[in-house]
Amino acid sequence: MRVLGIDPGTVITGWGVVEVRRGSMRHLASGTIRAGRGEVASRLGFIYAELGAVLVEHVPDAVSLERNFLARNVQSAFRLGEARGVAMAAAAARGVPLSEYTPATIKKCVAGHGGADKAQIQKAVARLLGISQRLAADEADALAAAACHVLRSGFEARVRAASVRQKPAVRLGAVIRARVLG
Repeated sequence: MRVLGIDPGTVITGWGVVEVRRGSMRHLASGTIRAGRGEVASRLGFIYAELGAVLVEHVPDAVSLERNFLARNVQSAFRLGEARGVAMAAAAARGVPLSEYTPATIKKCVAGHGGADKAQIQKAVARLLGISQRLAADEADALAAAACHVLRSGFEARVRAASVRQKPAVRLGAVIRARVLG
């Protein structure tokens, strides 16, 4: 499974691709899209095009996106929402399924607690993926989102498998009770 994580922003958008093979997760590629501080529509178009190129080059099976959180001001919340919309549109245009996780969930998955700061996330991602070079904060956040999706997907698959294994036993118990009591 290959996952593209995105840390959306209208000035800097981080992206990172991780791959899982034989139960091992590894870093494939990552970087930042620097849209600058020009007109918002131009920046969003640039981000869309760059994310599209990343999607075409790395062909992920899933996209993992950081979900909105409360911003310091309304204008920041709007801009973040626009960047998230562009990321969603880029994934949808290429037919790649998208999952969203709160910042606290992502931090808890990779660093062990939901209140981790940027430096802790950078260190945790580098350790988790065996990366020796320094990662930009937005790049590390994107890789954290991708790793979170991989880790959560594995956990959820195990829960579903356990649930399927338990259902026949529950049904059998109901049949036995019906015959004994009936």
